[in-house]
Order: sequence, then structure tokens, then C-alpha cells
Amino acid sequence: MDPRDLLATAPCLILAALTLGYLALCVAAPFGRCRTCKGTGRKRSPLGRLRRECRRCAGTGLRLRVGRHAINHIKDEYQAAKR
Repeated sequence: MDPRDLLATAPCLILAALTLGYLALCVAAPFGRCRTCKGTGRKRSPLGRLRRECRRCAGTGLRLRVGRHAINHIKDEYQAAKR
């Protein structure tokens, strides 16, 4: 294998490894911290003094990862096709 070939294929292999790693993370830990409330489940109101339940995560402090949304969609489509 020529060094130029290796240099050309390295970005593709790195991208594939990162994608597979992210999908493995989504399977192992489907929930991440909510970005709006930073995982607390509470968010300051516009007035700044009151703390209210975060609307994005419904007060849990967790959100479903984007990759897990994709996995769930693929599973739903597969189940619908089997019927």
C-alpha cells in the first residue's frame, strides 16, 4: 500500500470509526443531559428569580440523543414493514 493511499483512506476510516462509536454510545446510553437546563430539570424564568420546570426535558434533565432517535425510527420502519 502506497503512503498516499493510506493518507487518502485515513479520513474515511476515522469517520467510520467515529460514527460506529457514536451509535454504540446511543445504544448503551440513549439519554444525554438536556442542553437547555444543563441537566438540572429546572430553568430560570425570563424574570430571572423564579426557577421553573424545563419544557424541553419535562423536568427530567435528560433528552434522547439524536442517534437514538434515528435508531428508533429505523426500528419502527422495520416493524411496520413486517406487518
